[in-house]
Amino acid sequence: MEKRFLRDLEVSALGLGCMGFTHSYPPFPEKSDSIAVIRAAVDLGVTFFDTAEVYGPYTNEELVGEALAPVRDKVVIATKFGWDIPADGTVNGATAYGLDSRPEAIRKAVEGSLRRLRTDRIDLLYQHRVDPHVPIEEVAGTVADLIREGKALHFGLSEAKADVIRRADAVCPVCAVESEYSMFYREPEKDTIPTLKELGIGFVPFSPLGKGILSGLFRRDTKLADNDFRASIPRFQGENFQKNMELADFVEELAKEKRATPAQVALAWILAQSPSFVPIPGTKKLSRLKDNLASLDVSFTPEELAAIDARLDEIRIRGERYPESQAKLVK
Repeated sequence: MEKRFLRDLEVSALGLGCMGFTHSYPPFPEKSDSIAVIRAAVDLGVTFFDTAEVYGPYTNEELVGEALAPVRDKVVIATKFGWDIPADGTVNGATAYGLDSRPEAIRKAVEGSLRRLRTDRIDLLYQHRVDPHVPIEEVAGTVADLIREGKALHFGLSEAKADVIRRADAVCPVCAVESEYSMFYREPEKDTIPTLKELGIGFVPFSPLGKGILSGLFRRDTKLADNDFRASIPRFQGENFQKNMELADFVEELAKEKRATPAQVALAWILAQSPSFVPIPGTKKLSRLKDNLASLDVSFTPEELAAIDARLDEIRIRGERYPESQAKLVK
């Protein structure tokens, strides 16, 4: 397995996003089946696993902790804090949660994550969303204290803008920024990615397959279940979805030219952008896991990348990437 560095943290070139095992993308597998996929990923060379307290809430960390306990010292676990999760856990889904990155809330979240993950340290601790009510310097200072205490090893941000990244990095070195990025969503190219390259910070693209639209599994008559998170996203609704399938068609054409699958092409394109990019595609199936990992065997020439980017610039993506109720949390 190819290795890459997120600043000074070595990880496998592809990680595994674990959210879908328990959150957003039903139906969810039996726990034993999920554990089997996670452990198979380890056997296949994956060392980087992404979770969060809010996925469930809490059940995802418990799953990842149990699955990785036998190989804890061989893997890198990333988790996240930053939500005001009700004590009884009865609210269904992160859309109803407020943000809370006060120092006491961060410490409470970390203690819970350590317990559920069955570990004494979190390798990469992200702020899940920037809290406008808590200065990022205060957040970074709290994480710096946790790093000194050995409860966290590296600091990360998720969906943070360039100015926030700079301010945080000045207090506590930022190891990685996790944000949505794919052929389906290229907004980070404007400010975020140039800032990361300037500061030497790693980039962890989530939803690198465009929440599935780049996987080759979608067709224009695809119907999402009402309880599938994507059904609430404007990009996957009505005329927007029909228009956005133009990108899926283009990726399928590329896949045929490369004798690869659409997912492999979409991931290989991200991998080719920079050696400090580490995508974390999620999957619940071993077959898809193997398919994704084979993207490491797909390469592009500079000329091919330029032609792809020129075509991507021509394709207009329709609709917002989050429902209106969540949009304010990622601005």
